[in-house]
Amino acid sequence: MSRVCALTGKRAMVGNNVSHAMNKTKRKFSVNLVKKRFYLPEEDRWITLRVAASTIKTINKNGIAAVLKEAKANGFIK
Repeated sequence: MSRVCALTGKRAMVGNNVSHAMNKTKRKFSVNLVKKRFYLPEEDRWITLRVAASTIKTINKNGIAAVLKEAKANGFIK
């Protein structure tokens, strides 16, 4: 299973580890994914999603219905 946020499509970024001597080696910045259950009152059911921690903050601010609607518009869910 790939480490991608289900609602925003956030993926791992690539960058460099930089030592004190400015030597650079490649590294990966992973997404902080959490498996979380959300309740949909319109449909009266629970859904489980793998979302980034920042997405959970967005859901708390805007509501799950608005975030799902935006994710559908952006093509992250069908």
